[in-house]
Amino acid sequence: MGIDLSRFQGIGVFGPAYRIMLEHDAHAPGSVDRVLCEQMVRICDETADHLYTRSTPTAPEYAAGDLPQLEAHARRAVGKAESPEDKVAAIARFCADLGLRAPTSLDEMRAGGTEEQIIERGSDWCTDVARVGCALCQAAGLASRLVYLADTDSAYSGHAITEVFRAGRWGAVDMLTNVIYRSPDGAPASTWELMNHPDWIRAHGLARPSYYTRPEQFRGAAVANYFVQDRCRYDYAVSGLNDYCRSILEMSDKGWPGGLRWLHGEDRS
Repeated sequence: MGIDLSRFQGIGVFGPAYRIMLEHDAHAPGSVDRVLCEQMVRICDETADHLYTRSTPTAPEYAAGDLPQLEAHARRAVGKAESPEDKVAAIARFCADLGLRAPTSLDEMRAGGTEEQIIERGSDWCTDVARVGCALCQAAGLASRLVYLADTDSAYSGHAITEVFRAGRWGAVDMLTNVIYRSPDGAPASTWELMNHPDWIRAHGLARPSYYTRPEQFRGAAVANYFVQDRCRYDYAVSGLNDYCRSILEMSDKGWPGGLRWLHGEDRS
């Protein structure tokens, strides 16, 4: 018997405050990143089996030659790596390096675009970098999808990562910070496993301290399928910061005096 995913789908899956935040995302309304958020399905007891057994094809359907520029980036990222695990590691390093070329001025910051455009300009916007990683993995022959995370007890604590299928299982990869999540035996660790084993997340945090390796970041998680061969279906508009996102980033640059909090009454809506 199939499961009705509609109860667990959409931008409201992390609660009303995060719904408002996602409605004011810097990406243009109707653009690919907005659409993917609207399609995401929350990972929970009711959906986990479906999401990890039937939701996403485990063999990529991208046809070589369709996007030659993306394939060239994938070859450059992968280099001499041959095994799926080595390819994932190489792509994660490549994506993390995009942040080194990201604009530092809020006036110059851009969100969205094709994966090729994001690679060209550089980015430390987690949603963009996760999508680049997802596309590069598919161009390199690896099934992949997007995962959105949210510390639902904290304001503005969302993040986007990628899951890549290899060794017969889905494994979470933070393309922005070059963290490849693993279980204690070294196997790829899925987002659902990490949600149920916070000690695995802490182990990664001890090895490489990062804001995004806190177990709290995995309080909420949702999966969205993104297939690069379907590019014609999406709008890849590039946008600058809106006033909402700018206000949050300006407060972040100041170090959040008074503590991290919802600035626009999202939690009171």
